[in-house]
Amino acid sequence: MTDLGPVLVVGGTGMLGSQVVSRLLVGGKQVRALVRPGSDPSRLEEVGATIARGDMMDPASLMGAMDGVDTVITSAAGYTHHREGDSPVIDTVGNTNLVDAASRTGIRRFVLTSILTCDQTPDLPHFWHKKLTEDRLEELGVPFVALRPGAFLEQITRYGDPFSEGRLTSFGSPSVPLTYVLASDLAGYLAAAVDASGVEGQRIDIGWDRPVSMQDIADISSQMLGRQIELVLSPINQMGPDFQAMMEWFRTGRYVADTSRQREVFGPPPTAEDAVARLLTSLGHELH
Repeated sequence: MTDLGPVLVVGGTGMLGSQVVSRLLVGGKQVRALVRPGSDPSRLEEVGATIARGDMMDPASLMGAMDGVDTVITSAAGYTHHREGDSPVIDTVGNTNLVDAASRTGIRRFVLTSILTCDQTPDLPHFWHKKLTEDRLEELGVPFVALRPGAFLEQITRYGDPFSEGRLTSFGSPSVPLTYVLASDLAGYLAAAVDASGVEGQRIDIGWDRPVSMQDIADISSQMLGRQIELVLSPINQMGPDFQAMMEWFRTGRYVADTSRQREVFGPPPTAEDAVARLLTSLGHELH
Protein backbone atom coordinates (compact mmCIF):
# COMPACT_ATOMS: atom_id res chain seq x y z
CA MET A 1 0.00 0.00 0.00
CA THR A 2 1.25 3.46 -0.89
CA ASP A 3 2.09 5.59 2.13
CA LEU A 4 -0.19 8.57 1.60
CA GLY A 5 1.02 10.56 4.59
CA PRO A 6 1.98 10.35 8.25
CA VAL A 7 0.06 8.64 11.00
CA LEU A 8 -1.14 11.10 13.65
CA VAL A 9 -0.87 9.57 17.12
CA VAL A 10 -3.02 11.19 19.79
CA GLY A 11 -1.86 10.30 23.30
CA GLY A 12 1.71 9.65 22.19
CA THR A 13 3.25 10.84 25.47
CA GLY A 14 1.36 8.18 27.44
CA MET A 15 2.36 4.63 28.35
CA LEU A 16 0.44 3.07 25.47
CA GLY A 17 0.77 5.86 22.91
CA SER A 18 4.55 6.05 23.19
CA GLN A 19 4.77 2.35 22.36
CA VAL A 20 2.42 2.85 19.40
CA VAL A 21 4.76 5.55 18.08
CA SER A 22 7.73 3.19 18.36
CA ARG A 23 5.90 0.34 16.62
CA LEU A 24 4.88 2.58 13.73
CA LEU A 25 8.39 3.94 13.26
CA VAL A 26 9.89 0.45 13.31
CA GLY A 27 7.34 -0.47 10.63
CA GLY A 28 8.56 2.35 8.41
CA LYS A 29 5.69 4.76 8.97
CA GLN A 30 6.00 8.51 9.26
CA VAL A 31 4.64 9.55 12.63
CA ARG A 32 3.24 12.86 13.75
CA ALA A 33 2.41 13.10 17.46
CA LEU A 34 -0.19 15.49 18.87
CA VAL A 35 1.37 17.02 21.98
CA ARG A 36 -0.32 19.53 24.26
CA PRO A 37 1.31 22.93 24.71
CA GLY A 38 3.57 22.74 27.74
CA SER A 39 4.15 18.97 27.46
CA ASP A 40 7.70 17.75 26.78
CA PRO A 41 7.94 16.08 23.34
CA SER A 42 11.68 15.34 23.49
CA ARG A 43 11.36 11.55 23.88
CA LEU A 44 9.09 11.36 20.85
CA GLU A 45 11.42 13.56 18.81
CA GLU A 46 14.41 11.41 19.80
CA VAL A 47 12.83 8.30 18.28
CA GLY A 48 11.93 10.08 15.04
CA ALA A 49 8.40 11.44 15.40
CA THR A 50 7.48 14.95 14.30
CA ILE A 51 5.45 17.06 16.72
CA ALA A 52 2.15 18.83 16.18
CA ARG A 53 1.25 21.13 19.03
CA GLY A 54 -2.44 20.95 19.81
CA ASP A 55 -5.13 19.92 22.23
CA MET A 56 -8.24 17.78 21.94
CA MET A 57 -10.19 20.63 23.49
CA ASP A 58 -9.04 23.00 20.70
CA PRO A 59 -10.78 22.02 17.43
CA ALA A 60 -8.72 24.40 15.30
CA SER A 61 -5.47 22.81 16.49
CA LEU A 62 -6.81 19.36 15.57
CA MET A 63 -7.56 20.49 12.03
CA GLY A 64 -3.99 21.72 11.69
CA ALA A 65 -2.53 18.55 13.17
CA MET A 66 -4.50 16.39 10.71
CA ASP A 67 -3.45 18.36 7.63
CA GLY A 68 -1.99 15.85 5.18
CA VAL A 69 -2.44 12.93 7.58
CA ASP A 70 -3.31 9.45 6.29
CA THR A 71 -4.47 7.82 9.54
CA VAL A 72 -5.27 8.80 13.12
CA ILE A 73 -4.57 6.52 16.08
CA THR A 74 -5.82 7.68 19.45
CA SER A 75 -5.01 6.16 22.82
CA ALA A 76 -5.97 9.29 24.76
CA ALA A 77 -7.99 8.70 27.93
CA GLY A 78 -8.81 11.54 30.27
CA TYR A 79 -10.29 9.52 33.14
CA THR A 80 -6.93 7.96 34.06
CA HIS A 81 -5.33 11.24 35.21
CA HIS A 82 -1.93 9.72 34.36
CA ARG A 83 -0.66 13.00 32.89
CA GLU A 84 -0.96 16.62 33.86
CA GLY A 85 -4.01 18.11 32.19
CA ASP A 86 -5.93 14.81 31.93
CA SER A 87 -9.63 15.27 32.59
CA PRO A 88 -12.76 13.18 31.98
CA VAL A 89 -13.93 15.89 29.58
CA ILE A 90 -11.30 14.57 27.15
CA ASP A 91 -13.40 11.40 26.90
CA THR A 92 -16.50 13.37 25.90
CA VAL A 93 -15.90 16.78 24.33
CA GLY A 94 -12.29 15.95 23.38
CA ASN A 95 -13.18 12.77 21.53
CA THR A 96 -16.08 14.50 19.79
CA ASN A 97 -13.71 17.22 18.60
CA LEU A 98 -11.24 14.61 17.38
CA VAL A 99 -13.85 12.65 15.43
CA ASP A 100 -15.33 15.81 13.93
CA ALA A 101 -11.90 16.96 12.75
CA ALA A 102 -11.26 13.55 11.21
CA SER A 103 -14.57 13.80 9.37
CA ARG A 104 -13.80 17.25 7.99
CA THR A 105 -10.26 16.41 6.88
CA GLY A 106 -11.22 13.13 5.22
CA ILE A 107 -8.58 10.83 6.68
CA ARG A 108 -8.31 7.29 5.31
CA ARG A 109 -8.72 5.50 8.66
CA PHE A 110 -9.33 6.29 12.32
CA VAL A 111 -8.00 3.69 14.79
CA LEU A 112 -9.71 4.04 18.17
CA THR A 113 -8.52 2.55 21.43
CA SER A 114 -11.87 1.60 22.93
CA ILE A 115 -12.69 -0.61 25.94
CA LEU A 116 -13.93 -4.19 26.17
CA THR A 117 -17.72 -4.45 26.80
CA CYS A 118 -18.17 -0.66 26.55
CA ASP A 119 -21.49 -1.22 24.77
CA GLN A 120 -22.85 -3.13 27.79
CA THR A 121 -22.10 -0.56 30.49
CA PRO A 122 -24.25 2.62 30.24
CA ASP A 123 -23.81 3.18 33.99
CA LEU A 124 -20.00 3.10 33.79
CA PRO A 125 -19.08 6.50 32.31
CA HIS A 126 -15.56 5.99 31.00
CA PHE A 127 -16.60 2.74 29.32
CA TRP A 128 -19.78 4.19 27.85
CA HIS A 129 -17.96 7.26 26.49
CA LYS A 130 -15.88 4.96 24.28
CA LYS A 131 -19.06 3.40 22.93
CA LEU A 132 -20.39 6.88 22.14
CA THR A 133 -17.17 7.71 20.29
CA GLU A 134 -17.51 4.54 18.22
CA ASP A 135 -21.08 5.55 17.41
CA ARG A 136 -20.07 9.07 16.36
CA LEU A 137 -17.41 7.72 14.02
CA GLU A 138 -20.06 5.54 12.42
CA GLU A 139 -22.66 8.32 12.24
CA LEU A 140 -20.26 10.72 10.51
CA GLY A 141 -19.05 8.08 8.08
CA VAL A 142 -15.43 8.22 9.23
CA PRO A 143 -13.63 5.01 8.15
CA PHE A 144 -12.65 3.45 11.47
CA VAL A 145 -11.72 0.37 13.40
CA ALA A 146 -12.11 0.20 17.19
CA LEU A 147 -9.95 -2.12 19.27
CA ARG A 148 -11.56 -3.08 22.56
CA PRO A 149 -8.84 -4.30 24.95
CA GLY A 150 -9.33 -5.80 28.36
CA ALA A 151 -7.64 -4.55 31.53
CA PHE A 152 -3.96 -3.63 31.34
CA LEU A 153 -1.94 -6.12 33.38
CA GLU A 154 0.79 -3.47 33.78
CA GLN A 155 -1.53 -1.59 36.14
CA ILE A 156 -0.45 -3.95 38.93
CA THR A 157 3.03 -2.37 38.71
CA ARG A 158 1.80 1.22 38.91
CA TYR A 159 3.08 1.66 42.46
CA GLY A 160 6.14 -0.56 42.20
CA ASP A 161 7.07 -4.17 41.51
CA PRO A 162 4.64 -6.38 43.45
CA PHE A 163 6.53 -9.54 42.53
CA SER A 164 9.65 -8.34 44.32
CA GLU A 165 7.50 -7.82 47.38
CA GLY A 166 5.78 -11.19 46.89
CA ARG A 167 2.32 -9.61 47.15
CA LEU A 168 -0.28 -8.92 44.47
CA THR A 169 -3.18 -6.65 45.37
CA SER A 170 -6.69 -7.40 44.10
CA PHE A 171 -9.37 -4.71 44.31
CA GLY A 172 -12.15 -6.90 43.00
CA SER A 173 -12.99 -10.56 43.23
CA PRO A 174 -9.83 -12.73 43.39
CA SER A 175 -11.54 -15.66 41.70
CA VAL A 176 -13.69 -14.22 38.87
CA PRO A 177 -11.90 -14.55 35.49
CA LEU A 178 -11.65 -11.50 33.25
CA THR A 179 -9.74 -10.44 30.18
CA TYR A 180 -6.31 -8.83 30.49
CA VAL A 181 -3.88 -7.43 27.92
CA LEU A 182 -0.32 -6.17 27.85
CA ALA A 183 0.05 -2.60 26.60
CA SER A 184 3.01 -3.68 24.46
CA ASP A 185 0.81 -6.18 22.60
CA LEU A 186 -2.02 -3.69 22.16
CA ALA A 187 0.46 -1.15 20.76
CA GLY A 188 1.42 -3.66 18.10
CA TYR A 189 -2.22 -4.32 17.19
CA LEU A 190 -2.99 -0.59 16.97
CA ALA A 191 -0.04 -0.06 14.65
CA ALA A 192 -1.01 -3.06 12.53
CA ALA A 193 -4.60 -1.78 12.29
CA VAL A 194 -3.40 1.15 10.15
CA ASP A 195 -3.16 -1.10 7.10
CA ALA A 196 -5.19 -4.17 8.14
CA SER A 197 -7.66 -5.21 5.45
CA GLY A 198 -11.35 -5.90 5.92
CA VAL A 199 -11.71 -4.19 9.30
CA GLU A 200 -13.66 -1.06 8.36
CA GLY A 201 -16.37 -0.26 10.88
CA GLN A 202 -15.49 -3.19 13.12
CA ARG A 203 -15.16 -3.38 16.90
CA ILE A 204 -12.53 -5.98 17.74
CA ASP A 205 -12.11 -7.47 21.22
CA ILE A 206 -8.49 -7.79 22.33
CA GLY A 207 -7.29 -10.24 24.98
CA TRP A 208 -5.38 -13.43 25.74
CA ASP A 209 -6.17 -17.04 24.94
CA ARG A 210 -8.56 -17.12 27.92
CA PRO A 211 -9.83 -14.97 30.79
CA VAL A 212 -8.00 -15.41 34.08
CA SER A 213 -8.57 -14.33 37.67
CA MET A 214 -6.10 -12.40 39.77
CA GLN A 215 -5.59 -15.62 41.75
CA ASP A 216 -4.62 -17.33 38.47
CA ILE A 217 -2.05 -14.60 37.84
CA ALA A 218 -0.64 -15.05 41.35
CA ASP A 219 -0.43 -18.82 40.80
CA ILE A 220 1.18 -18.51 37.35
CA SER A 221 3.76 -16.03 38.60
CA SER A 222 4.47 -18.21 41.67
CA GLN A 223 5.29 -21.16 39.41
CA MET A 224 7.47 -19.07 37.13
CA LEU A 225 9.40 -17.42 39.94
CA GLY A 226 9.72 -20.54 42.09
CA ARG A 227 8.36 -18.77 45.15
CA GLN A 228 4.97 -17.93 46.55
CA ILE A 229 3.22 -14.77 45.39
CA GLU A 230 0.53 -13.87 47.91
CA LEU A 231 -2.77 -12.33 46.85
CA VAL A 232 -3.98 -9.53 49.09
CA LEU A 233 -7.54 -8.18 48.91
CA SER A 234 -8.04 -4.44 49.19
CA PRO A 235 -11.42 -2.79 49.87
CA ILE A 236 -12.88 -0.65 47.11
CA ASN A 237 -15.13 1.51 49.29
CA GLN A 238 -12.39 4.15 49.57
CA MET A 239 -12.12 4.46 45.80
CA GLY A 240 -14.11 6.80 43.57
CA PRO A 241 -17.58 5.83 42.33
CA ASP A 242 -16.39 5.17 38.76
CA PHE A 243 -13.71 2.77 40.00
CA GLN A 244 -16.19 1.02 42.30
CA ALA A 245 -18.65 0.63 39.43
CA MET A 246 -15.91 -0.88 37.28
CA MET A 247 -15.02 -3.39 39.99
CA GLU A 248 -18.67 -4.35 40.34
CA TRP A 249 -18.85 -4.92 36.58
CA PHE A 250 -15.77 -7.13 36.70
CA ARG A 251 -17.44 -9.19 39.44
CA THR A 252 -20.27 -10.14 37.06
CA GLY A 253 -17.87 -12.33 35.08
CA ARG A 254 -18.95 -10.66 31.82
CA TYR A 255 -15.75 -8.68 31.23
CA VAL A 256 -14.54 -11.33 28.81
CA ALA A 257 -13.26 -10.94 25.25
CA ASP A 258 -14.32 -12.90 22.20
CA THR A 259 -10.90 -13.10 20.54
CA SER A 260 -12.02 -14.84 17.35
CA ARG A 261 -11.74 -11.68 15.22
CA GLN A 262 -8.47 -10.75 16.92
CA ARG A 263 -7.10 -14.11 15.83
CA GLU A 264 -8.22 -13.58 12.22
CA VAL A 265 -6.78 -10.07 11.90
CA PHE A 266 -3.69 -10.10 14.12
CA GLY A 267 -2.89 -13.77 14.64
CA PRO A 268 -3.23 -16.03 17.70
CA PRO A 269 -3.69 -14.14 20.97
CA PRO A 270 -0.97 -14.57 23.60
CA THR A 271 -1.43 -17.21 26.25
CA ALA A 272 -1.83 -16.01 29.82
CA GLU A 273 1.44 -17.77 30.69
CA ASP A 274 3.35 -16.05 27.89
CA ALA A 275 2.01 -12.62 28.84
CA VAL A 276 2.80 -13.03 32.54
CA ALA A 277 6.28 -14.32 31.68
CA ARG A 278 6.99 -11.27 29.53
CA LEU A 279 5.82 -8.92 32.26
CA LEU A 280 8.05 -10.65 34.81
CA THR A 281 11.12 -10.53 32.56
CA SER A 282 10.47 -6.88 31.73
CA LEU A 283 10.71 -6.21 35.48
CA GLY A 284 14.07 -7.99 35.63
CA HIS A 285 12.95 -11.28 37.17
CA GLU A 286 14.57 -14.58 36.24
CA LEU A 287 12.12 -17.35 35.43
CA HIS A 288 12.35 -20.93 36.64
